Amino acid sequence: MKSNGKMAQLTATPRTEKKGAALRLLRQGGRVPAVVYGPGQEGAAIHVDEKEMLKVARTGRSEMFNLNVEGGKTVPVLIKDQQERNGRLLHVDFLQISKNKPISVSVSIDFQGTAAGSKAGGVFQTQETQLEVEGLPADLPTSIEVDVSGLEIGDRLTAGDIKLDKGLTLVTSPDSIVASVMPPQAVEEEPTASADEAAPEAEEGQSAEE
Repeated sequence: MKSNGKMAQLTATPRTEKKGAALRLLRQGGRVPAVVYGPGQEGAAIHVDEKEMLKVARTGRSEMFNLNVEGGKTVPVLIKDQQERNGRLLHVDFLQISKNKPISVSVSIDFQGTAAGSKAGGVFQTQETQLEVEGLPADLPTSIEVDVSGLEIGDRLTAGDIKLDKGLTLVTSPDSIVASVMPPQAVEEEPTASADEAAPEAEEGQSAEE
């Protein structure tokens, strides 16, 4: 799924505050401390409006947008990382990118449909919720739709089975299992076996500590 239209804009203000008390004051004022990293340069400390940041963050980490730094220049960026607590943004790392240079990002998997094996009594399980792909920033999707309706009991869907849009290359190992449909019996037996096996391990760990 790709977004259409103009690239989103986010305004940032340079900051010199780097200590806890000063950062808390910024957050109380509705600002989010952040750092923007660029190729071959150290990170530049900035802060952004939390409400505006949340609008951008909802589009997904693979979404490219323009970061307008006050007193500086406008650069295309992606969200590299973000820290949250109790639904509040604490810190964001932005990555400055080149529109003409491929990059690797993790993209959320959007599972579509109901597995046929689930309707027959099996249990649908997801082993991966993201795929790492490489492509030009403009080609990166905000999510990757995967139709699982054809999965029967005992079937496994690997990363290599997923068809990617043109311009994208899979970075995740193609053998990585993304989803599977387990027989109901296997799912019921698994926790019991795990609990029995975990008991001696816990005792060994305790003995080792003593």
